[in-house]
Amino acid sequence: MKKVKKKWKLKISKLTILVLLLDILVIDGLLLVQSDKFKSFWIPTAMTTMSHKYLAYTLYDENTVNKVMSENYIESNTEKMNLDDIVIGGSFKTHYTNKYEQELFTKDEGNDVYKTIRIIEPKYKGWLIGIYDPSDITLGVTKKLKVVGQTTTSFLKDYDGVVAINGGGFEDLDGWGNGAIPYGAIIQNGKLVWTHAGGSGGLIGFTKDHKMYLTDKSPEDAIADGMEYAVEFGPNLIVNGKVSKIHGDGGWGTAPRSVIAQRKDGVVLFLIIEGRLPGYSIGATMNDVIDILLRYKAYNAANLDGGASSTMSIDGKLWNRPSAGGEYGGRTVSNAWIVTNKQNKPCKAPDKKSFK
Repeated sequence: MKKVKKKWKLKISKLTILVLLLDILVIDGLLLVQSDKFKSFWIPTAMTTMSHKYLAYTLYDENTVNKVMSENYIESNTEKMNLDDIVIGGSFKTHYTNKYEQELFTKDEGNDVYKTIRIIEPKYKGWLIGIYDPSDITLGVTKKLKVVGQTTTSFLKDYDGVVAINGGGFEDLDGWGNGAIPYGAIIQNGKLVWTHAGGSGGLIGFTKDHKMYLTDKSPEDAIADGMEYAVEFGPNLIVNGKVSKIHGDGGWGTAPRSVIAQRKDGVVLFLIIEGRLPGYSIGATMNDVIDILLRYKAYNAANLDGGASSTMSIDGKLWNRPSAGGEYGGRTVSNAWIVTNKQNKPCKAPDKKSFK
């Protein structure tokens, strides 16, 4: 009888501990949900997705969601760009202002076209590509507009490219968009090849002189200014060396990111941040992205389509870990920024195994 009684007490004790632990978890969860820090993380992150906005309303009412979103936004720098500040064609840099600049200009062996840099931070991981000659940049547009987009790897094949990242946004109803219908305007080879409602931000592109040009002008006026390639997205993050004002986390939450930028010496930067991959990389805020760009002396920069669309391909292979569709070579997108190596310089692709 004593042994039976002892076991019964032990069971009660374990059950009590379990209940107490559950109570603590529930209380901690409620406290976490009510904290301003968690609200500022959760709500913008959910609201900037195409098909998971409901997650914001699962935990909070409409007034709370609207209040948080009104406190987290970006005052995009829309001042007129001074393209004369960009001076292309100088001698290769040998004096560095910081270790990041030295890293950028220390070429990979056998590669005079671009430099591959691994980005590793506590919350996220990503890749930065420095393209030494901006005349190597072109814009690829899906060959089946209105039907289906292409992966960044497919764009490389069609445009004989060596590096590609995704560009502007596209219709993505219920998260099932396939890149067929781009949002906003697309300029290719100095011509307006597409325009569609829904574009956010302004035009992001390059002039015939290979200078990055960010503008709110109409496509026709931008072409008159010399715009050669452009997509419509945003927001602008840096203009003329001045950072856009970020309120809170900018209202874009924490997510995978794609960004394009240019330094004053003409070097172009492709930045991909991996995200929505628990245990590997959560994603980055706009503030995080700007911090990285400033390390490498970006002078002009703009946000491209992010989330599951954030993809980068190098040497015919998907390079980053997208948040979805990686097993199929990445999501199909409407357009992509491509490095072509028009001058046939030495261009040995890096060995991915050499990166952490």
